[in-house]
Amino acid sequence: MEDDFGTELDTAEQAAEQADEPLDSSLAPTAKPGEGYIVLAATPIGNMGDASARLIAWLEGADIVAAEDTRRLHRLVTSLGIKVGGQIISYHEHNEATKTGELLTQVQSGKTLVMVTDAGMPSVSDPGFRLVSAAVEAGVKVTAAPGPSAVLTALALSGLPTDRFCFEGFLPRKSGERASRLHDLAVEKRTMVFFEAPHRLEAMLRALHTAFGPARHGAVCREMTKTYEEVIRKPLSGLLEWAETTQIRGEIAIVVGGAPDSDPITPEQQVAAVNALIAQGMRLKEAVAVIAHDEHVSKRELYSAVLAARGK
Repeated sequence: MEDDFGTELDTAEQAAEQADEPLDSSLAPTAKPGEGYIVLAATPIGNMGDASARLIAWLEGADIVAAEDTRRLHRLVTSLGIKVGGQIISYHEHNEATKTGELLTQVQSGKTLVMVTDAGMPSVSDPGFRLVSAAVEAGVKVTAAPGPSAVLTALALSGLPTDRFCFEGFLPRKSGERASRLHDLAVEKRTMVFFEAPHRLEAMLRALHTAFGPARHGAVCREMTKTYEEVIRKPLSGLLEWAETTQIRGEIAIVVGGAPDSDPITPEQQVAAVNALIAQGMRLKEAVAVIAHDEHVSKRELYSAVLAARGK
């Protein structure tokens, strides 16, 4: 892939030279007079040194800055030694529904709006999606000042395959819903990236251990890009043991390897899979229905096998 990309870049440079036009190195795209647009600007996930020149230029020059947390925005610009040039508006998950239309109207009137979140790329497990969706529908221009990403940083640091991956964000907090989601993901072949709060990490790793098995490889990435950055790479059994004996703090991302190729599970394993779902909060009939559907077996026969294994 790197060789292909390098070839494409060389071709682009050659084409630019032939046209006597240098590659674009401007901090902002050229806009027509009176044409408003939205900029999704990535902010550092920990280290202020990761702030891009384009992020700084946008913050200083935008008409409006929509921030997930205005206090964090203030700390960011103070750390960078800059000032926000335009109006600052609070824009978060609790007011997206009411603020989106108002912001879109401002942009349609010709203003430049920069969207920033607490850390990383807006709209990726953060506010911003609703605004982008509305902008696309209205034909409003949307661009990005890309930069730090907790998802990609964790993936790169994990040591797990990166050629195919998926981002699953935060798992459901309720044990039954979480078990159902993880059951679906147990056969996922791609590397998976999750987020979790420190105080819920042990419970999450236990659920992963139950759903994926103790041997599946994973990585817990903590405080990425910060002074106390730490990456623990172990099978899920080892990660769970580590979490049980460690006081965990800071921002957390968890990366888990995809499912290995395997043969259909045996009837005994089907019963064990049902019991594992029950242990995570599912009712018996619901757990039987899930496993029977996935393994293409009779619900009645599987239900009877579960009861027989219990001696009933």
